[in-house]
Amino acid sequence: MHLSAIHLHPVKSTAIRPVASATVGRAGLVGDREWMVVDTAGTLVSARELPALFRITADTPATDPAVGADLRLRAGGVPDLHLAAPGGRQVPVLLHRTALVATPAGAEGDAWVCRVTGRDGLRLVWCDDPTRRRLNPDWARPEDHTAFADSAPVSLASSTSLDRLNHWVRETAAQREEPAPGGLEMGRFRPNLVVDGVAEAFAEDGWRRIRVGSVEFRVPVRIDRCVMTTIDPTTRQGGKEPIRTLARHRREGGKTWFAMKLVPEVTGRIAVGDPVTVLEP
Repeated sequence: MHLSAIHLHPVKSTAIRPVASATVGRAGLVGDREWMVVDTAGTLVSARELPALFRITADTPATDPAVGADLRLRAGGVPDLHLAAPGGRQVPVLLHRTALVATPAGAEGDAWVCRVTGRDGLRLVWCDDPTRRRLNPDWARPEDHTAFADSAPVSLASSTSLDRLNHWVRETAAQREEPAPGGLEMGRFRPNLVVDGVAEAFAEDGWRRIRVGSVEFRVPVRIDRCVMTTIDPTTRQGGKEPIRTLARHRREGGKTWFAMKLVPEVTGRIAVGDPVTVLEP
């Protein structure tokens, strides 16, 4: 097995940024989901309710060493925006049901995001200290933490499992006498790490500890999927898949499951092509 892709998402719910290598910190991959968009109440605004966020391409030095700023925002038809990591006052924010604090990026960043998405009242905020956020005690250790990822520092998916899911999706369409669908791309699930060469689909469900290159990760739990996976990030149009088919084949406890949550045990560097070894099945 080997690592076939690394994805960063500098601003939560914006375009995926593929990279050849990444630094692994205790909070996750450096440069991943350290910024997010909130409304006037401080509540997360994601592409689930505002697919126009997919228009935004965000870069940091982790995704583009020549970026020339702490954050660069780009979108078709508007000038690029370069921002420094903000300082000063913090504001309360809500990421799903988790209350946190974040640092506002400022009026210039807010106005740019509002212009690109066509929605007023949005604010761009930055996580200056991910150690303040604790994770679900049902599976996390007290010292585990992350920035603005949904629930875990790192996520991992298997291309073998995606192939199986696409097979099921085609079966579902055939049974319902629907047109043959195109294959779902891995970007629907927004994993940080993609692994090729897994012998069986969903074998990763049973992993408990792995090593990627020289970096070890705990694999505590699977990821339950939400309706955001039904939005095509390219067309920004919603549909029924993959939730419809996952509900038939991967439903348990009232939730649908695809991919795994990872917690770094050490820090280090990883790169596309690194071997992936299961240390504790």
